[in-house]
Amino acid sequence: MSIFALADANNFYVSCERVFNPSLNSRPVVVLSNNDGCIVSRSQEAKAIGIKMGEPYHRAKPLCDAHQVTILSSNYALYGDMSQRVMTCLSKFTSDVEIYSIDEAFFKLECPHGQDLSAAAQHIRDSIGRWTGIPISIGIGPTKTLAKLSSAIAKQPTYKGIFNLCDQTVQADILPTIPIESVWGIGSRWAARLHLLGIETAADLRAANINLIRQAFNVVLERTVHELRGSPCLDIETVQPPRKTIIYSRSFGRLVTQKAELLEAVSSYGARAAQKLRQQNSRAGGLQVFLKTNRFRSDLVQYRGTQVCSFTSATSDTRQIVRAARHMIEAIYQSGLQYHKCGVMLLDISSEAIYQPLLFQPDHHEENKALMAVVDQLNHQFGKRTLFFASEGMKQSWKLRCAMRSPRYTTAWNELPTVR
Repeated sequence: MSIFALADANNFYVSCERVFNPSLNSRPVVVLSNNDGCIVSRSQEAKAIGIKMGEPYHRAKPLCDAHQVTILSSNYALYGDMSQRVMTCLSKFTSDVEIYSIDEAFFKLECPHGQDLSAAAQHIRDSIGRWTGIPISIGIGPTKTLAKLSSAIAKQPTYKGIFNLCDQTVQADILPTIPIESVWGIGSRWAARLHLLGIETAADLRAANINLIRQAFNVVLERTVHELRGSPCLDIETVQPPRKTIIYSRSFGRLVTQKAELLEAVSSYGARAAQKLRQQNSRAGGLQVFLKTNRFRSDLVQYRGTQVCSFTSATSDTRQIVRAARHMIEAIYQSGLQYHKCGVMLLDISSEAIYQPLLFQPDHHEENKALMAVVDQLNHQFGKRTLFFASEGMKQSWKLRCAMRSPRYTTAWNELPTVR
């Protein structure tokens, strides 16, 4: 019988900050989203004083000030690197690991002879905490859906980071206490329809008539019912499928009016999107660019411009993608407006292995591929923007705000910790 587990890092962004700044331990800490807008991570101490997840910072600021909460800007370079370290450590215990998000991973729990499941999970938890400094919770179940539910329970102080939902008796006690909205994969719309059928909890869904669920919903929810009953329908996906679209979009650190700055921004975003494209060995057949004002500013003229183009031949060449993005900004830009955000979306993505050259044009596919490989290798080895295109700009004064960001301890040479 397969045993599934979900490892979930506790308060991940805050935990990453605490690894390199122990003075934050036992203090209320929050991490803000892009442009220092909303609260996206909270320590247990911050949760205890009533700070809400996703709350705009300007609303929470009086409460934060009153309780001397430490406020930090997001440090995505640090969080991404720490996530990779946690996942690497996890892979030392099992070959079947599915990275679900930056702070979560499903895996097959392998239990050494004579050791029970909870003890095996505790060993993994202790080892990752010792090697990385990141506290994790591990939920155990006979299916991925039950493991997901179990991981949420494991975060409760009573269970000290480990919870096992394999036992039928434990399931009978726990599932009636879990609202249907908390079941993995059930959104607000499905939950509302399930409520109309009298299905309020995970136990109700588990006991539901399969034929009714299939007719009223679809096979996806039918699989969820089977998973809640302990019959695995979803396996560990060790190979992540390539993304069908790649989006790179950011709000500006201030309202932007100059076309030159917008061209810099879209060049930078296009370069980052192209890099992501090459990382998954893919090519894009099309590109969409958008530009918009701040819809929350009723005192400003509102505008949203967008344009789509197709490439004559699918590409992953940064130069071609950036050139097309800049042309589209030229087309949709309107002077006199104050812009809040722009972005690029790569469309019609296909595998790098599938390449159709043009019949009547010179084919420089291999040369372009080799050039982009050199750019990526240098930026990987020596850090982002070691080598970049001039059109991306030097100072990038339009970049998002991160005034309270901690040092990028593990990814920037000039921000390494100094020992005295």
